[in-house]
Amino acid sequence: MPYAPQSLTASRDSTTIEAEQSIQDVLDALDDPDCRAILDATGDEALTAGELSEQCELALSTAYRKVDDLTDAGLLEERTRISRSGSHTSEYARLVEDVHLTLDDCGLSLSLSKRRSQTPAPRGMMPANSD
Repeated sequence: MPYAPQSLTASRDSTTIEAEQSIQDVLDALDDPDCRAILDATGDEALTAGELSEQCELALSTAYRKVDDLTDAGLLEERTRISRSGSHTSEYARLVEDVHLTLDDCGLSLSLSKRRSQTPAPRGMMPANSD
């Protein structure tokens, strides 16, 4: 019977994945040039699917499909961009800074190093010291 661990462990700054299907989802997303372009585009700021479509030169339907793949793989986070007009839209932010694949006696594991939040503190508020 093949080794098929189903565990997921998390610490404050990283997540380790050992479930084979979850590892494969991350690797598939990272192997896709369109997904890599989206990850690169969301490196500095959260963007809507329309903004990603334009910036990455993708059809809007492709941008939505790739965003879904990246979100399912745990590489992007969907947020709500609030507008003064009352029409809110989804925007997507990259969740990880580094991905490390490890092969040892127990099999494969994948570690995702989380990004520090890119969300600015509200006006007049100082961000909490994370040390």
